[in-house]
Amino acid sequence: MSNQELRNEQEFIDRLYARVDVLRGRAAESLAGALAPVGRGRQALLERDVAVAERSGLLAALDAVDGSLCFGRIDLTAGGHHHIGRIGIRADDPELTPLLVDWRAPVARPFYLATGHTPMGLRRRRHLTTEGREVTALHDEILDLDDTERTGYEDPSGDAVLLAALNSARTGRMGDIVQTIQAEQDRIIRAPHRGVLVVEGGPGTGKTAVALHRAAYLLYEHRELLAKRAVLIVGPNPAFLGYIGEVLPALGETGVLLATQGELYPGIRATGTDTPRAAAVKGRADLADVLAKAVADRQSLPDPVIAIEHDRDLLLLDAGLARVARDRTRALGLPHNVAREHFEGHLLNTLTDMVAERIGTDPYDGSNLLDPSDITQIRDELGENPGVWAAIDQLWPVLTPQRLITDFLADPAHLPDGDAAAIRRTAGAWTPADVPLLDEAAELLGEDDRAERAAAEADRQQRIAFAQGVLDVSYASRTYEFEDKEELDDDASEVLSAHDIMDAERMAERQEEDDHRSAAERAAADRTWAFGHIIVDEAQELSPMAWRLLMRRCPTRSLTLVGDPAQTSQEGAVGSWAKILEPYVQDRWEHTRLAVNYRTPAEIMDVAAAVPRAGDPGFEPPKSIRATGVRPWLRAADDLPAAVARAVAEERPAEGRVAVIAPRELHAPLARRLEGVREGGEPDLTLPVVLLDPRQAKGLEFDVVLVVEPARFGASDLYVALTRATQRLGVLHRDPLPAALREVPAGEWAEG
Repeated sequence: MSNQELRNEQEFIDRLYARVDVLRGRAAESLAGALAPVGRGRQALLERDVAVAERSGLLAALDAVDGSLCFGRIDLTAGGHHHIGRIGIRADDPELTPLLVDWRAPVARPFYLATGHTPMGLRRRRHLTTEGREVTALHDEILDLDDTERTGYEDPSGDAVLLAALNSARTGRMGDIVQTIQAEQDRIIRAPHRGVLVVEGGPGTGKTAVALHRAAYLLYEHRELLAKRAVLIVGPNPAFLGYIGEVLPALGETGVLLATQGELYPGIRATGTDTPRAAAVKGRADLADVLAKAVADRQSLPDPVIAIEHDRDLLLLDAGLARVARDRTRALGLPHNVAREHFEGHLLNTLTDMVAERIGTDPYDGSNLLDPSDITQIRDELGENPGVWAAIDQLWPVLTPQRLITDFLADPAHLPDGDAAAIRRTAGAWTPADVPLLDEAAELLGEDDRAERAAAEADRQQRIAFAQGVLDVSYASRTYEFEDKEELDDDASEVLSAHDIMDAERMAERQEEDDHRSAAERAAADRTWAFGHIIVDEAQELSPMAWRLLMRRCPTRSLTLVGDPAQTSQEGAVGSWAKILEPYVQDRWEHTRLAVNYRTPAEIMDVAAAVPRAGDPGFEPPKSIRATGVRPWLRAADDLPAAVARAVAEERPAEGRVAVIAPRELHAPLARRLEGVREGGEPDLTLPVVLLDPRQAKGLEFDVVLVVEPARFGASDLYVALTRATQRLGVLHRDPLPAALREVPAGEWAEG
């Protein structure tokens, strides 16, 4: 490189990566040593595990961002400068200024907010472009207009880096935006942690990217809290999670749980599909009451009696006696399975009284001849009678959420006939709409963990017994060593053995296995986990029952909700922010809106906006930041699969991705004509050509989009489909166009 500025930056990058290589080597060496078996105490082991996590986290961060660590520099008016990067790297001397400043640090914030009008103490902002470890370009923005120094890399508009990112070919995976975060986005990313923040924005406004960078920022700013409690990010479908999956690792964050609604119940992966009507019925808020009634139905009464054989006699348990036990148990307000222990007690007491009255009543004066020990013996004998437990199981069975919901879907009681018919199912895979029902059932049922607690206690006692044996052997060995001495010398008397410094119970505790899973991994396996923060993308799509599930996962109500009510497509979705949040936080939530469209060129947005405007004449789409001069085209065809195949061949870029967005019923014939495209399953977004329906395309973007048979989409789905393209859009149809597209002026279409 001939230019001195480029050489200076290259020298810095070389020095930075020399430091990174040292850190990586030290971390790997230290990690290997820390993982070696050690015989230390429990506290030391815990400290070791924390250190291991930190070192392995550093290795993961360095591996994820290697080759793109540094992206900017800020030159201070007062002198000096800071290089800005995806993670922070300290110099050899911790007292010195960091070699690389983390983009989330307060000192880095002027990189995103400073302007010529408000320079925030900066005289220059520099963007560095790198390929691997080589600096390939510089772009400088002058912020102190009185500074006359020039480098030859000045960017008069300050938009060159942003526009280059917007025009770059898509890879099928979302990239981070740390180099191009805009001021309106930065304010949302760094908003206070507590409470509910709603981020609304139309297509292409960067809602998802902002949400992901907010997760990274919160993990940086509140590391101690959120590293323990984890952050949950909920996305609309598995393809979307795959699309965004590399963003946070590239920012050095690997401890976040990404999940769809169908993955929020441990042990269940919802792969089935519902009809729109069935999903809407399952998602209604009143299903919580319906399921509560379904649980109550399982707390039954004898009809008319249950005969229990006991000690060559029959005990007749009728509805009246059972009702007393049931009512007393219900009055406790406990979950069904937890309450069963109390029902067992009430019923055993009732049967004990019945037996005691028969065998212990004096025939002359009616007094009871049995003493308390006799009563206890009768109760114990009843407790060993299989017939008694069969009656308890009949009247108050132990239920699992899976069993309850399976039975409910086979016979949906307490619902109108039409709704019951819509969701009735006797077999098949779990669906995403079933997951909130399973979670609700788990809350209603609770868990009778008496057996688990008994097993755990038995295991603990076994460890204590073993530890006591070890201590006894140790003590015996020490006694044997000195038994021939008439008197222990002073030094020997001061020797401590294990028997002197701990008892068997403490020694047994040290043998418990440590849980080496990350907080995110533990959270994924624990239905009752309380997350430190939850981010929900496409939040307008979730049903009331889904919101009940999520709010249980976040009792502190620390949430970021991202979405656009204009893109609501799910039947039964809440849609309105106020309706979503009022049951949980009333009006205690903040709302902000992103108004700039970074993805969709103005020519495409002019056509797409006609769809929501047909239902709302006052609708205003987000303003596109760029125009490409390429208008979308419209083409009618009798043989749609052939026409789509030709269009893909014509429009397919040398780099980048093409999406064919079509109704699901057309996927099979289209897949047969498109090379390398398969029907069904989750789409592989890294392929050059991808076949999707509109709901699979939510949150995604492609260089070229071909929308097929738009009249078969609902208005929201069509709006989503038309706004996925970053460069070019084509529309193909055989059916008549929907009214909204027929109203688009001819001049806004290119020739098909």
